[in-house]
Amino acid sequence: MGRNLYILAASLTLFALISCGLAYTNVGQQPSSPGDASMWRTMGLALFFVALVIALVGILSTLFEQAERRAEEARRRRRS
Repeated sequence: MGRNLYILAASLTLFALISCGLAYTNVGQQPSSPGDASMWRTMGLALFFVALVIALVGILSTLFEQAERRAEEARRRRRS
């Protein structure tokens, strides 16, 4: 499960970078283009924050899985 969360966090980070990149291009001045630069920057920051939270959840998930696996191995060694 941790690997899937890392992939999701990386995807969201990529979208955040694209959003921030669009804020500094002149796509906002084109006719029928969505929004202005502050909207793109805000969206980039929000996506980056969500990516950081998801990456933290992925790290904690991996750590707990590893601790559980090691505890199970220690139990098996004590039994035998």
